Amino acid sequence: MKNFILSLITLFAFGGILSSAQNKKFSVYAVGFYNLENLFDTCHDEGKNDFEFLADGTYKWNKIKYTHKLRNMARVLSEMGTDMLPMSIGCAVIGVSEVENSRALDDLVAQEPLAKRGYKYCHIEGPDRRGVDCAMLYNPKLFKVRDVKLVPFVQELEKDSAYYTRGFLTVSGTMANEHVTVVVTHLPSRFNSSFYREIGGKQLKALKDSLIKDDPDVKVLIMGDMNDDPMDPSMAEKLGAKREIKDVGDGDMYNPWWNVLAKEGRGTLMYNGGWNLFDQIILSPSLLCRDKKKDYSTLKYLKNQIFTRDYLFQQEGKYKGNPKRTHAGGSWLDGYSDHLPAIVYLVKEQK
Repeated sequence: MKNFILSLITLFAFGGILSSAQNKKFSVYAVGFYNLENLFDTCHDEGKNDFEFLADGTYKWNKIKYTHKLRNMARVLSEMGTDMLPMSIGCAVIGVSEVENSRALDDLVAQEPLAKRGYKYCHIEGPDRRGVDCAMLYNPKLFKVRDVKLVPFVQELEKDSAYYTRGFLTVSGTMANEHVTVVVTHLPSRFNSSFYREIGGKQLKALKDSLIKDDPDVKVLIMGDMNDDPMDPSMAEKLGAKREIKDVGDGDMYNPWWNVLAKEGRGTLMYNGGWNLFDQIILSPSLLCRDKKKDYSTLKYLKNQIFTRDYLFQQEGKYKGNPKRTHAGGSWLDGYSDHLPAIVYLVKEQK
């Protein structure tokens, strides 16, 4: 049963990516991120500005809309990772953003396609004034949680000292019998200047460095809605997320999404008819094969994917081809999110 859950994948399934690994078998793990675009319940949270998502609010949010939103989110989350793994397995870990609270997460993991896998979640209520947080869903058969903490986003300007935003949800655990730490973040929006996202990138680097100092062998994945593209200063300079594996030094990270946007012109959200790629999963050097010898004896990065399905896109009208949102132009579309999910696949040789 354990081997079935881990899904032993033979050479042909990799389409030649592991061409030198004939007659070997591998375990593949999918790790994803998805901005759920305002997964709010129908109740007011004291001290939070969630009034838009009440029955008399802007969105006329009610039980029917909430139930549909949960169903739609669960559909996407359950299908993520299944282009390479069976429907019964999917992602081992999925970071999510824009979720209101633990009540919404309880309702989400209770949806049939997620409940069938036994998904659990990690979440710590944060200081965001709208009430939106990051969280991490996980399959306990594939990922064992060791520790969970919320590292605060620290403002660097005195004038911002009373403004609180989303922190860095940091989950340490075990995957494939190895120490893996996932950091889920949602950096300040583009209503703020690049300065604030650059602060976030710098603080993410400091957090990553501290995790590796504590355990040099830890595999670190930083994921989230960065509100910046891979080549922007917050990611490329402050976090040190490189475009090519060959350029990744010991203190750097690898951003596999840079070429997806720059070379292929694909992204995870659309603005004014063009793609941005804000939703990224960035990897520490310990997850990379940085030399010609492809050593998969420990958990390593295999490939990345923007997850797409026809139902995730507008099929007609002015915004045809855009991600299909929950609301647009004052109308309820019964859609999904203004973002597309991102996935990385990790691989380890079976002994």
